Amino acid sequence: MSHKILVIDDEPSIITLLQHNLEQAGFEVITAMDGEKGKSLAEAESPDFILLDLMLPKLDGMEVCKQLRQKKIMTPIIMLTAKALEFDKILGLELGADDYMIKPFSPREVIARIKAILRRAQLPIEIANGIKFDEPKIVIGELTIFPMKFEAYFRKNPLELTLKEFELLVYLAKNRGRVQSREKLLNAVWKNEFPRDSRILDVHISHLREKMNEETKKPVYIKTFRGIGYKLEDPRAL
Repeated sequence: MSHKILVIDDEPSIITLLQHNLEQAGFEVITAMDGEKGKSLAEAESPDFILLDLMLPKLDGMEVCKQLRQKKIMTPIIMLTAKALEFDKILGLELGADDYMIKPFSPREVIARIKAILRRAQLPIEIANGIKFDEPKIVIGELTIFPMKFEAYFRKNPLELTLKEFELLVYLAKNRGRVQSREKLLNAVWKNEFPRDSRILDVHISHLREKMNEETKKPVYIKTFRGIGYKLEDPRAL
């Protein structure tokens, strides 16, 4: 069964370009040319992936992303925009987007990124069908992570994480008890896409703490080391 991709963009040329190339790659494509219709289709059609333009009539891409995440719709989202400012990247990712691409872009690169993210999302299905992986779960206090299933639980409650939030949590967990520099974390999770002084890391750490119900001023799991980086530790082991 082919994956369903929702393309939300107000430029007919972009819609045509993406729809043609995505269909040639074997995807089913549905489209919307404004934010309100795009949001409605995302809710009604349950697409496997969303390509979301930033500048849209009626409801902009940031607001579409924000409202979908507020409704616990965790469909992977790649934001498409002509703006290249780091502020825009950070804001989009802060609202829950999984990736970000600047126009003009190569349809081949868009498809490659979609396939990479969908492969990760497919892992839980493969596991359910009997494919076994050797990587064990990670247990740190009341936090349990299944890296190969892309699942995490805190106090037995599932954590609704974006892809980057999950990758960051796994990296910190695999290096538990050791301070990880900002540079190392940015390189591991974002492949140095952002500069060392970027806010994107702090934004994602804040999201993780919020979803784990950590007190911002007195976190017990993810500790801040000012001027250095972050460390994930088991409070029960202290």
